[in-house]
Amino acid sequence: MLPADMVGGASATRAANLKASNEALTTFQKRVDAVLRRLESSAGNPTRVGAQTIRAGSLNSGTQDAFPEAHALYLQYNHVHEKLTGLSKTLHLQIEAIGIAVQGAHRGFQNLEEEQRRRFWEIQTQIKQLQQSSSNEGHMGVPKTGAGY
Repeated sequence: MLPADMVGGASATRAANLKASNEALTTFQKRVDAVLRRLESSAGNPTRVGAQTIRAGSLNSGTQDAFPEAHALYLQYNHVHEKLTGLSKTLHLQIEAIGIAVQGAHRGFQNLEEEQRRRFWEIQTQIKQLQQSSSNEGHMGVPKTGAGY
């Protein structure tokens, strides 16, 4: 049997200890916003990372038979590039979601603007899609379906 002061699995004392101060949440929110701004202006921006590609012909004459090592290097570069692009996108989305979550912790998620709540869940969906896309790849970035480059 649960003690009388248990509310939703947490005692009233524990629930009071979980409440964050307005000042602490505001400070944390400012830090998250600053990190997001720095990421957006850095070389780690998902758009900038995604733009750093090479063509197969950059490493050889375009035929993989003439210089198979160069072709293997090209495949590996593309694999790493895709992973870095995905990680950059995920990081960007996670930081944005943390910012919304902090506001929700401060004001209550139900008190956020509808657009913020919608964006939070949109971010969660995007992250799941990125994770599923990543898990559908096999060794060296070749999709498990067998399709090659």
